[in-house]
Amino acid sequence: MNCFTPLSLLSCLLLSAAAGPVVTFADPFILLHEGTYYAYGTHADHGIACAVSTDLMQWRMAGNASEGLALHMNDAYGEKWFWAPEVYRHKGKFYMLYTGDVHACIAVSDSPLGPFVQQEKRPYFLDETTLDNTLCFDAEGTPYMFYVRTNDGNNIWSVQLTDDLLAAKEETMRYCLRADKPWERVRAKVVEGPFVLRCNDKYLLTYSANDYQSPMYGVGFATSNSLGGLWKKHDKNPVLQRRNGLVGLGHHSFFRDRDGRLRIVFHAHASEQAVHPRFMVISEAFLSSDGVLSISDDFLIPQLATE
Repeated sequence: MNCFTPLSLLSCLLLSAAAGPVVTFADPFILLHEGTYYAYGTHADHGIACAVSTDLMQWRMAGNASEGLALHMNDAYGEKWFWAPEVYRHKGKFYMLYTGDVHACIAVSDSPLGPFVQQEKRPYFLDETTLDNTLCFDAEGTPYMFYVRTNDGNNIWSVQLTDDLLAAKEETMRYCLRADKPWERVRAKVVEGPFVLRCNDKYLLTYSANDYQSPMYGVGFATSNSLGGLWKKHDKNPVLQRRNGLVGLGHHSFFRDRDGRLRIVFHAHASEQAVHPRFMVISEAFLSSDGVLSISDDFLIPQLATE
């Protein structure tokens, strides 16, 4: 069901409670593959969970790995804190970027359901904490990973990857963004959850700011003419923050639905008073011809099937 105003959203949430539970994925990501939507998120203690849907509204839990997970800790680096997964199809395989034990990692599978496995159980960077890694390719097909370093609060960096995506070319590491605007520092010095979009000849680096526990957690974006270039934050940021009666909105990703529409998926706090469990929210996103991002107020609250 779609919601257009704060009042209709409240009604939507009440109806959702009657219809079934929401999808309690934080840091969500959605992949469309062969007509089916696959959602991944921060959810499980021992790895990364997956849910599937054909309509974006009704979801069921899935996964081929141990304990019904798409990625299980036995197959990957980390013993706790499995966060922020993203899955991409590349050269016939599926690659899951994720955080384990506050280290950016990648695992591989033949299926979007998993099991995702690391043949060598190690993160991209062993000697420092990194998180929230995302993947994108430039116009020439060079793979870049954007990720968070914790060396000055949470700040965003980029690095080129090898062609197989399994290693970082550390000599290409480049600083991108830090929390230096008032709206980004309401609570803590944090920019995180990067995701990159391309619009004509520009790239948009979208990100979340503030501590994730803050009700003022929100989404902004910066632009550049190249993935390795300088990033300029937009003066209308944030583009998503405390809206439609929901708080703590952020750590998002984008995808195209079956009709080709650009969608954003993000999480919200459980309520004004409680952060957890965070739940998944979907809306439509728009890019103007000159690379300005906007997000619809028409929020969709996905439901989790109980059978």
